[in-house]
Amino acid sequence: MMKLALFFVSFLLLTSCWPTSVGFKDGSIDPSWKYFSVETIKSEAANAPLNYAPLLTEELKDEIQNRTGLKLNTGNHESQINITGNVIGYEIAPVAIQGNDNASKNRLTITAMFDIFITSPEEDMMQVRASRFADYDAAQDLGSIETNLYEEVNRQIIQDVINELLSNW
Repeated sequence: MMKLALFFVSFLLLTSCWPTSVGFKDGSIDPSWKYFSVETIKSEAANAPLNYAPLLTEELKDEIQNRTGLKLNTGNHESQINITGNVIGYEIAPVAIQGNDNASKNRLTITAMFDIFITSPEEDMMQVRASRFADYDAAQDLGSIETNLYEEVNRQIIQDVINELLSNW
């Protein structure tokens, strides 16, 4: 009988502490945030391809819409979040040098700087500097794999921006 009473008390204590709902979310969005805008990212990196900055801009817009539920401002509404940015670094360097001074791997490193202006509920400004990389086999032609490398690096850069936006560290 004592074991049954102990079990019952333990069960009540554990179930009273159990959460009634569990949700997984990237972070918290201020309820006053409805719209955002992203100016076309500029490229200040001398050796970055001309199409890279606009590609990063479009991927950033898509990911913010998909992951936060915010709507892209098409000019009809006031944006609560305004993002501007610059690609400030684009570098390809060898990372795995063999004994005969040949690289077996190269690394594409892209660095971008973003300014995030928040207008509601109170004005705030955040800066995000994201420098991310992807390694690839040195025997491969960059032109044939650059789309895959851009996707990998952009995913990481955009994750940094969204983390900063949602965490407001």
